[in-house]
Amino acid sequence: MAEGNQTSIEAANLWRTAIVGVLKMQIVLALLIFLPAGSIRFWQGWLFWIVFLALVLWITLYFLKYDPHLIAGRVEGGPRAEQQKSQKIIQTVAGALAIALVIVPGLDYRFHRSSVPAPMVLMADALVVISFVIVFIVFRENSFAAGTVKVETEQRVISTGPYRYVRHPMYAGAAIGILAAPLALGSLWGVAIGIALDAVIVVRLLDEERYLEANLPGYDAYRREVRCRLVPMLW
Repeated sequence: MAEGNQTSIEAANLWRTAIVGVLKMQIVLALLIFLPAGSIRFWQGWLFWIVFLALVLWITLYFLKYDPHLIAGRVEGGPRAEQQKSQKIIQTVAGALAIALVIVPGLDYRFHRSSVPAPMVLMADALVVISFVIVFIVFRENSFAAGTVKVETEQRVISTGPYRYVRHPMYAGAAIGILAAPLALGSLWGVAIGIALDAVIVVRLLDEERYLEANLPGYDAYRREVRCRLVPMLW
C-alpha cells in the first residue's frame, strides 16, 4: 500500500512539474515574441504562439499518460542538467540562439526590416506542426529520448521506426521546426539564426555520438548499419 501511495505521489508530482513547466515556457515565449515586437497586433506571433502551445500540450499530456518515464527524462534539461562539459557549452550556445530565434522576428516586425507573405507564414506554421509530429513519432518509439545526453542502466539501442532511416530523427524533426519558426513569425532575418542553431544541433549530435559509442552497448554496430545521421540518403 505504501509503495502504491508513493507511486501515486511521484506521478502527481511529475504531472505538476511538467504542466507548470509548459505554462512557464509559454509565458516566457509570449514575452520574447511580443516585447521586442512592441505590439500585440503581431498576428504572426499570436498564430505561432497558439500553434506552439497546442503542440507542446498535446505531446506533454499524451506522454504523461502513456509514457511518464519519457517525460521524467525530458523535464530535466538545459546546460545545468548536462553531465558532460562539452554538452554544457553546446546547450548554453543553443539556448542563447533559441532566444534570439524568437526575439529577432519581433524586432524585425517592429522596425520593418523584412517581411514574409502570409501564405508563406501559414506554410511555415504547417512545417512547425510537421516538426512536432516527427518528434512525437520519435518519442513514441524511444522512451529513452531524454533532455540530456546520458545512458540509463536499462537503456538499449533503438533501431526501429524512424531510427531505421537516420540515427538522430528527433534532431531531424527539430531542425525543420527551427528553420520554419522565423518564417512563421514573418521574418527573413531570423532564418540566419535558425541556420546557426541547426549548426549547433549538428555539433551536439556529433558529440553525443562519441558519448554513445563509448557508453551504450551495441551503438557502434547500429552506427555501421544506419549510415545517415540526420538526412536520409544524404548525411
